[in-house]
Amino acid sequence: MFRNSLKKKLYAGEVSFGTFVAINSADIVEICGIAGFDFVVLDGEHGYISPETSLPLIRAAEASGMTPIVRVCENSESLILRTLDVGAHGIHIPQINTVEQAKSAINYVKYFPKGTRGVSFHRACGYGMYNINEYMEQENDETLVVFHCENVLAMKNIDDIAATDGLDVIIFGPYDMSQSMGIPGKTNDASVEEAAQHMLKACQRHGKIAGIYTNDAISAHKRMKQGFRYLPVGVDCKVLSDTYSELSKSLKNIKL
Repeated sequence: MFRNSLKKKLYAGEVSFGTFVAINSADIVEICGIAGFDFVVLDGEHGYISPETSLPLIRAAEASGMTPIVRVCENSESLILRTLDVGAHGIHIPQINTVEQAKSAINYVKYFPKGTRGVSFHRACGYGMYNINEYMEQENDETLVVFHCENVLAMKNIDDIAATDGLDVIIFGPYDMSQSMGIPGKTNDASVEEAAQHMLKACQRHGKIAGIYTNDAISAHKRMKQGFRYLPVGVDCKVLSDTYSELSKSLKNIKL
């Protein structure tokens, strides 16, 4: 049975840095772990990662000392169940915009008495070798639950969402929020920043951890100083494309 070092660190008041991985590659995950990230978010919403294909990526994260979190593509009972059964230490659930959606998500993640998650003997349960009652209690305690705040509707309901029992983290999505506001891609717009700060304050009022996606270390440190503590920085495909593009340009500029 796993112990969630990321969750422990966050509730101790510390800041944690992670990154998104959208490419279905255990090698990339392992590199991120060796590099020293606290956690990885395996992207099953925009990346081509499913509960089945996430398994070797989860193993690679665990083997390299990094907490594996999976972002599912929707607030689906069966999808959340299967993702946790293969061993994710936490789950990102997108587009949580109402308190009803928030409560249903918690219900899908948690075992009785906190929810109605289905029980079976799977990898997360040690393939049936763990004591089932101890396993379910530990899953309820250790699994990190992360809701995405990325829609203007979520902003209207943010206090009710943040008050949801069983929720650990709300993460602000600047790009989706900008699109929801009708200003797609303008993540530096004052209205997007105002929404981010509004979500942060709601988290603080209700004892939840605030997170936000950033593209680089400078932005991440700025957010850390504001009070955000769950900080995924960058996504593998963009990091790779930027790095190789810069390398290619540098090579082509070499004068013989």
